[in-house]
Amino acid sequence: MAAFLLGAVLLIVQPQIVPSRPAINSNAETSSQSVQRELLKKTSQKNDFKESIHSNGSCQQLPQTIIIGVRKGGTRALLEMLSLHPDIAAAESEVHFFDWEDHYRNGLQWYINQMPFSYPHQITVEKTPAYFTSPKVPERVYNMNQSMRLLLILRDPSERVLSDYTQVFYNHMQKHKPYPSIEQFLIKNGELNVDYKAINRSLYYIHMQNWLKYFPLDHIHIVDGDKLIKDPFPEIEKVERFLKLSPQINASNFYFNKTKGFYCLRDGGRERCLHESKGRAHPQVDTRLLEKLQEYFHEPNKKFFELVGRTFDWH
Repeated sequence: MAAFLLGAVLLIVQPQIVPSRPAINSNAETSSQSVQRELLKKTSQKNDFKESIHSNGSCQQLPQTIIIGVRKGGTRALLEMLSLHPDIAAAESEVHFFDWEDHYRNGLQWYINQMPFSYPHQITVEKTPAYFTSPKVPERVYNMNQSMRLLLILRDPSERVLSDYTQVFYNHMQKHKPYPSIEQFLIKNGELNVDYKAINRSLYYIHMQNWLKYFPLDHIHIVDGDKLIKDPFPEIEKVERFLKLSPQINASNFYFNKTKGFYCLRDGGRERCLHESKGRAHPQVDTRLLEKLQEYFHEPNKKFFELVGRTFDWH
């Protein structure tokens, strides 16, 4: 009888798990490691959560910041520059947890296993550019952590389309596979082919609306990718402030490499540049076709500026 009564008392006082719902709280702070551990235990599909703790006190944890996009907007440059800060621990590769079903089905334990080891005072960051344009991702990120701080880097939509094509073109060239000219993608029946995926990815206001259903605007910092290329330090300063990091990155951490034609990094006396695949020359496009592409983006860009309350120097 005593055992029965004890069990009944424990049942009454046991905390109940309340499912998350999209009630935005812009003042909520990033979850602590202890909260993240509880979240993992509750949501791990395999219910076999194991925390990997290194002997030096570091451990793998869920990211508190995600670079969500955009593809060919400068996400790798942003991650490399942000990694100059000692309080940042960055995942090396694109994880594709929230947008690839095979990965998402593995659960949060699998996700955390893809993260770098970090100390309690550090912010873990991962970047997957496809997140921004994937319809399912905003809700999935919200369900994991509604206080997530998101970084979005954008550049001129027309230039982004050309970069998008250039990346796929070179990927085919390396495999010795033929690939159509960019005109064959941009033109269909004599008109601009608005069904071209690269064009759709540059319709920023459509994808941004989806994110704003779950996250307030003050949880999404937009980095100007065009300015990051021309003068990176001011843009990185803004990112430091957004993530509430102490100002550790300096102008001396950047130097212009005349051979490559873009800025490289200087970290503790060690110099490094982005991979040679970055900064490739875009294909030559007929001026009239380029103007038609820029004209197409004029109205969507205007809608995006109104949505985020900010303008960018785009054509």
